[in-house]
Amino acid sequence: MKFRDKLSMCLGNLYKRKVRTLLTTIGVVVGTCAIVITVSLGIGMQMATDQALASMGDLTLITVYGYGISSDQTQLDENFFQTVKENEHVVAAMPSISPEWGSMKITGGNNGRYVYESTINGVFMEDLEAMGYTLREGEWPETFTDDMILMGTNSLYDFYDSKKTTNNYISSWSGKDPFVNLDDRFELMITVPEDSTKKAPTYRVQPIGIMEENYNLQPSSSYSIFISYNAMKEWITEYKRLNGIKVDRNETLKFNSLVVKCDDMNNVAEVEEWIQSFGFDTYSMETIRKPLQDQARQEQLTLGALGAISLLVAAIGITNTMIMSIYERTREIGVMKVLGCKINDIRQVFLMEAAAIGFMGGLFGVLISEGVSFAINHFGSGVTGESWEIVSGMATGSTSVIPWWLVVAALIFATLVGLVSGIGPANRAVKISALTAIKQDS
Repeated sequence: MKFRDKLSMCLGNLYKRKVRTLLTTIGVVVGTCAIVITVSLGIGMQMATDQALASMGDLTLITVYGYGISSDQTQLDENFFQTVKENEHVVAAMPSISPEWGSMKITGGNNGRYVYESTINGVFMEDLEAMGYTLREGEWPETFTDDMILMGTNSLYDFYDSKKTTNNYISSWSGKDPFVNLDDRFELMITVPEDSTKKAPTYRVQPIGIMEENYNLQPSSSYSIFISYNAMKEWITEYKRLNGIKVDRNETLKFNSLVVKCDDMNNVAEVEEWIQSFGFDTYSMETIRKPLQDQARQEQLTLGALGAISLLVAAIGITNTMIMSIYERTREIGVMKVLGCKINDIRQVFLMEAAAIGFMGGLFGVLISEGVSFAINHFGSGVTGESWEIVSGMATGSTSVIPWWLVVAALIFATLVGLVSGIGPANRAVKISALTAIKQDS
């Protein structure tokens, strides 16, 4: 028999018993809908979790800390920095170094009257934008120079009036302008001992912008000033020389922290585990994301299992329909054998009928699932704004998400369920004796 003949016979037999076919198909539709909707809810939960975490910080960043590292272990220094950059999943890495407290200060405005003695971070300025830092004022230059600095969101308010002993600060909450602005003249001064006869060296620095406030970035862009890593490295060396601090030439400069950016959030856990193998402590959003992801996956499996039960019931229905069809078509089977139809042709006709029921049920099940998903997302989320965030638990536009691969998987799975359900009845059909079948009344 040609495939076209088998297909024609398959569809004809299903049409003759259209009521039974319809009822059996409905069972597959229900099972497919149950699986697709439950899985789509799980996907929606996962996407909502990632969106919520993304709003809290970059999911691809890992912060590495060097405290608690003994001298015989790998140090958080330039050597390790180069090792990290060679990792295939690392797209960028930014170290941060800070001078000892009180070793440097920045003066500005009115002949250096206003002084900044808070946090100063030496970083690779050219990597800041790639690491997620943004500017509230100013623009990123095409080329960075060592005299450029970036002001934290509130760092201008950390300048105090050195000519006053009281009321010498302006609060960022006061609504008043700070003592200094980006157009003022700024200098970085390296401090020397009070009893020293050496003059404190100063270096001209120029702000190029103010960063947007973001506490999720490390170092923070809120209360700090960023300056060139290479310049800071030289100034730390200069400070130690002027203050008589002995330096071991074989000892490398240690970072305060190292921020690593991965190529994909799915590779963060692997890279973080690799970094921890060197003895470093790390922090990333993966510590929050992984438990939430595991919980969402567990809930998704539970919901999917409930849907699979419905499809199992549908499979039993297909098997029952095909067995009943064999009893009703025993004489037809006998005629086909007498006419010389191959055993495999007869088997394939019944398998095609079972698979067709599964495919039709899967197709309609997917279409109905799309409608249910639309209703859930648009009518189920009729509460908007803060109220909906409270109801849903997190701000997301789609509670149910049906990607293309889920549609394809549902169709294939439903068809396979029908095909597997038809194997038993099809084998039963080919075992019927031709003579017995011919003799049986139709």
